[in-house]
Amino acid sequence: MISQYNWSNGPALIGQHSVAKHRILQSYLAAYFATLVGGQPRDEFKLTLVDGFAGGGLYYHQDTRELIKGSPFIFLEAEKEGSFRINHGRTKPVRLDITHFFIESDRDAYLHLDKALRDEGFASRIGASIQLRNARFEDEVRSIVEAIKKKSPRNGRSIFALDQFGYGAVPTSVLRYILNTLPGAEIILTFGVDALLNYANDKNFAHSLANLEVPDILAGRSLNEIKKSERDWRLFIQSSLYSALVESCGARHFTPFFIRNRSGHGDYWLIHMAQHHRARDVMTDVHWQNHTSFIHYGGAGLDMFNMLGYDPRSDASYHGQSELGFEFDTVARQASVRVLMEQLPRLIHDCRHGVPFKQLYANTCNHSPATADIYRDALACLVAQNALEIASETGGRRRAAAQIKFSDRINTPRQRILFT
Repeated sequence: MISQYNWSNGPALIGQHSVAKHRILQSYLAAYFATLVGGQPRDEFKLTLVDGFAGGGLYYHQDTRELIKGSPFIFLEAEKEGSFRINHGRTKPVRLDITHFFIESDRDAYLHLDKALRDEGFASRIGASIQLRNARFEDEVRSIVEAIKKKSPRNGRSIFALDQFGYGAVPTSVLRYILNTLPGAEIILTFGVDALLNYANDKNFAHSLANLEVPDILAGRSLNEIKKSERDWRLFIQSSLYSALVESCGARHFTPFFIRNRSGHGDYWLIHMAQHHRARDVMTDVHWQNHTSFIHYGGAGLDMFNMLGYDPRSDASYHGQSELGFEFDTVARQASVRVLMEQLPRLIHDCRHGVPFKQLYANTCNHSPATADIYRDALACLVAQNALEIASETGGRRRAAAQIKFSDRINTPRQRILFT
């Protein structure tokens, strides 16, 4: 599929909805370093950052004409910022051993990125800690995975940013291969759902699903039949497709994010996938930290609709105003705590020996916009109401939210409260 960007005559133009992707990536990388490295005693931290569709490195904002740095520079600046924050105040600094893979198939974009990197002072790193390749990501992925395994044999710690144009450049088998081969890998995938649906008919839709290696989500019905019978057929298809997509990728934990183009066309998903609930929690927390921009469509507890969302028409940091529904703000947090207080006891009260908090969170977090800390707030309120008891590994009782650890076990009191 041809890229929407053109670097043949300098930086390409970029829209606000795409800038939002960069904001998420930047925020997540900062949180990633702070969570995985900050405060832990270690001499070295190894990580590989892969930008599978790197682009030309620089853009002009289509409205303001401001020069915008693309994802390769976000990765490189995150490395610099992470090193500073991690080592601030340490007597013995941690050495960050980070390798970057920047993959770009378009020749003009590749040449522009190469020049931009050299102009910014990274020439000496190209060919060493910066691997710049003019190729398709799908053709390079196996050699990259092998390099990551060699660098980090135990966990393959890495982040793959796959900002494809459209939806068909990364089959689910490739994503499954990454996640199954590298236990510590995380994927941030762009998926152009509108590009798939806008011109869909029964023939090309089935062909697209086959290329993605996603099973038939229509359950034997024709697309034309669904369009006629479902009041919001796009929403119906999106929900079914999203579930099939993440299942085919083999991710244990995932965070969906829905980004709407200001023109009303070109909507896409940004999906974070990982094999550990801790990574999922960090990404969810990013949405709450950026509450002026991001929303989700659905409930506050465990019945979240499949999509979180961003709409540039409602971005307070861009336009100075907000017209969102469920925002990631104080009101939304209170609502999440309240609904979780209603739902969590129902999941716990039939468990004879209680449930470890880690298990409770890991088994339910994919269906909630809540972070682990919001779960803790809800659990602490339930403890205060004598609806639950929480015990540490040594048998001590937890009462405050800040005390609750993933290793703690949650039980209903001996004189059980009935929940209907």
